[in-house]
Amino acid sequence: MKIGLLGKKIGMTQIFDQQGKAVPVTILELGPCLVTEIKNVVSHGYNSIQLGYIQVKENKLNKAQVGHLHRYNMPHVKYLKEYRVDSLKDFEIGKWITVGDFKINQNISVSSMSIGKGFAGCTKKHNFSRGPMSHGSKNHRQPGSIGAGTTPGKVFAGKKMAGRMGGKKVTIQNLKIIDIKTNNNIIVVKGSIPGKPGNIVSIHQK
Repeated sequence: MKIGLLGKKIGMTQIFDQQGKAVPVTILELGPCLVTEIKNVVSHGYNSIQLGYIQVKENKLNKAQVGHLHRYNMPHVKYLKEYRVDSLKDFEIGKWITVGDFKINQNISVSSMSIGKGFAGCTKKHNFSRGPMSHGSKNHRQPGSIGAGTTPGKVFAGKKMAGRMGGKKVTIQNLKIIDIKTNNNIIVVKGSIPGKPGNIVSIHQK
């Protein structure tokens, strides 16, 4: 059964393996998540399940969200995420998905919002080289030329320039699960995951 899960990032630390090497790990608190909707090939053209995470009061949701959850008498959940699945035989409306459905040494992909850096220049955002620092130079951290003259007479789309940095959805693939704490809904993943501690993360199995 391949399935995803919603949760939040707790933080990073390091553990030591059997050879005594330090391994950087990220702690994630995942679920439990509630199956709030099931879509099949007949109704929507594909198989998927929708999971809900973190129960809140009704006044924290808008009318569309409340009506959607009342359709199956679901509790009010703040976050909803749809995951495509190969088969629907293991799922039903109202079923709880926990970290117990995952295994140690399993590879997963994790998606989260990266830390926002605000407006950044080309040197910071794209690792541009700086200009001469000697006296009289007026090009220290400027972007330089952004195009030719009359031909082509425009700046091509996708040009690396100054702008907002970070604050985007980033997916890290093939992260290995080092440990699972089912009592606390926690998994330990090898490597780093984008975002600050407390960020909402979405994981799905490979």
